[in-house]
Amino acid sequence: IITGGENVAPLEVERVLEQHPAVREAAVTGEPDPEWGERVVAYVVGDTSGLRDWARERLPGFKVPKEIRQVERLPRSPAGKLLRDRLEMRE
Repeated sequence: IITGGENVAPLEVERVLEQHPAVREAAVTGEPDPEWGERVVAYVVGDTSGLRDWARERLPGFKVPKEIRQVERLPRSPAGKLLRDRLEMRE
């Protein structure tokens, strides 16, 4: 993900979000943004209350998800691999 000229590694952000006690699983992707090129968006299985503030304490500002979407489960292949291309369709 490249946002405002900065590189963001989705796995790094996911690992931080998954350290929150109310988060069971997280997936991060980039979505088009007219101002920044891409914006960081997180899909979270678990409670998202206060998660953005919690992430701000642990990540540089440009890596904090601009949007956090709560989902029941993340899309996975039969082998268990995360299907990132299907995240946007799960809204």
